[in-house]
Amino acid sequence: MIAISIILGILILVLIAGKYRLSIQFKKEVHELFGDSKNISSRTFSYAQISGLPEPVQRYFKRVLQNGQPYISYVRIKHDGTFKTGLDKPWVKILGEQYATTDKPGFIWKGSTTLFTARDMYIKNQGRLVVSLFGLLPIVNGKGKNFNQGELLRWLGESVLYPTNLLPSQSLKWSAIDQHTAQFTFNHDSFSLVYMVTFNDVGEIIQLQTKRYMDQDHLESWVIKMANYKEINHVLVPTNFDVLWRLRGGDFSYARFNITKVEYNNPTLF
Repeated sequence: MIAISIILGILILVLIAGKYRLSIQFKKEVHELFGDSKNISSRTFSYAQISGLPEPVQRYFKRVLQNGQPYISYVRIKHDGTFKTGLDKPWVKILGEQYATTDKPGFIWKGSTTLFTARDMYIKNQGRLVVSLFGLLPIVNGKGKNFNQGELLRWLGESVLYPTNLLPSQSLKWSAIDQHTAQFTFNHDSFSLVYMVTFNDVGEIIQLQTKRYMDQDHLESWVIKMANYKEINHVLVPTNFDVLWRLRGGDFSYARFNITKVEYNNPTLF
């Protein structure tokens, strides 16, 4: 019994040490993220900026932003929800913490379950996915050009939580399709990314669809569905997300997140 107690004690200490190491690493990455992007909140949104945009896009910005709204420079987000590690895997509960910048594209997300901790990020034009079992054993360390594309797409799709990032610019251009659909193209680094955007009758974005690498070789349709818009810090944002792959066999959802907190222009950790 004494030996078992000693072993259990050692295991607990190892787990605590592993989580502490991950916490320190995460703090360094957040600091690096915020230090790499400028504060642009002195700029303000005006309705004149959206004159000439496709009609549903104009309705969207008038719906979610106020005239004179400061641009969002930095974002802090918390969420709960459920997650699948594979299409054939069971749902598990997850808690997430995320930080993003807009002047320079970038974000870092930490998702925690009882079994693993994942860090998804795009910092200094480099995408990466790191997953550790029990906060100790690294089981995924994804990086490279396809991860750069995927993580940049994630940052861009989640701009609905910091919507001044979707305003037209030198990098982002909107084009018309119909009364409930439009398309935007975003150029950054070596990428030209395209999202098909679906709007509801009141002007809210309810779906984003693009092509993303599902693995190292195959581009598949990647979809973000969103609902339950709420006003947070004078900005209207969706609080329910369903992220899925649209494959030949049907839609396969793997992330269902509920946003619990959004804060702007506070470049510090929670």
